[in-house]
Order: sequence, then C-alpha cells, then structure tokens
Amino acid sequence: MSTPQDLMIVSMDVPSSPPVEPGDLSLALAGAEVIDLLGARAVTLDGERLVPGSGPAVSDHLLDQAASALVDQAPYESVEDWLWRRGRNLSSVYRGALRAAGLTAVSRPRWRPWAAGEPVLLDSAARREALDRWTSGEPVLSALASAAGIRGERTAAEVGDDAVATVLAAVHDAVEELQSVRQRKDIEKAAFDNIWRA
Repeated sequence: MSTPQDLMIVSMDVPSSPPVEPGDLSLALAGAEVIDLLGARAVTLDGERLVPGSGPAVSDHLLDQAASALVDQAPYESVEDWLWRRGRNLSSVYRGALRAAGLTAVSRPRWRPWAAGEPVLLDSAARREALDRWTSGEPVLSALASAAGIRGERTAAEVGDDAVATVLAAVHDAVEELQSVRQRKDIEKAAFDNIWRA
C-alpha cells in the first residue's frame, strides 16, 4: 500500500476527537502523494518547487495520476500550490479507491435500514499493514496523521530526509491556514446570525 492509502485507512480506523475534517485530510493526502513520489524519484524538490523526475514508473494508480498531474514546465509548482490544487476533495477519491478495491463496506443501522450507512473498513492485509505502520510510530505516517487531526498516543521520531521534512512542514502550514479560514467563516456567520436576532 502507498502512504496516502495507509493514511486514509488510519483516518477511518483510529478514533479521533474532534472528527477529522475532510479538507485537512485531503491536504495531508496530497502531501503523502508527494512523499511517495519523492521516494520513487518521480519528483524532486528544488527549494520548495516540485520538479518532475525521471524515476521508474509508479505502480499505484492514484500515485500515477498524481505524477501525471505535476506541472512539467519551469518555474514549476510550489509544494503549497500543489497541496491546494491536488488536495481538492482528495479524501473522497481515496475513500472511493478503498471501496473499489473491496477494502470497505457500508454499514447500515438496524433501526434505520433505509438510511445511507457509513463506510467501514473490512479486515484485510492492507488494513493490518497500515495499522502496523501507525502503531509502530513510523515518522512520516505519524506526522501526516497529526497534520490531518488524527492523534496518536506518542510523538513520532523526527524525519531525517530534508525534502520530506519540507513537504511535511508545507502540509502543517496549509492545514493551519484552512483552519483559520474555517474559524473566520464561523465568526462571520455568528455575527450575521446575531444581526438577524437583534
């Protein structure tokens, strides 16, 4: 499994309070794609710019799509711009990929069988591998999960690779920016509601 798929599985399997926001998760998934593409040498970093590489073909369908979506002309795209562009609704894409691979099923409440149920993970080798990676405190997955709002019981070790650390920092910054936008909208909505109550 890829890092984004492992992150998606962890987001569905590890209880989180408050619940993980789809936007935060999507940004972290876009970062996870870059990290796997760096590992496959399908992309390199020039400062904070993503430069398509000439590494081996990526065997994962969604990572192959991500590699094809890279801007292939100078001045190239910054990691931050990639996160916002590629991350749009990416959590839905990965959730759909897990369903298409037969790794999830829909659970329907017994007292409301007509209601649309929530997807739940089935027992599978992919799920066990993702959770083993999570419980071992693997630094990259732990950092991405933390950025998405999934809380672990321990702090992960530092990431030694400078390029990966750059991507992780960009993910954290993008998630913080998105949370600030959400808070600002909540404040504006509350102010608007108060005007109508007055």
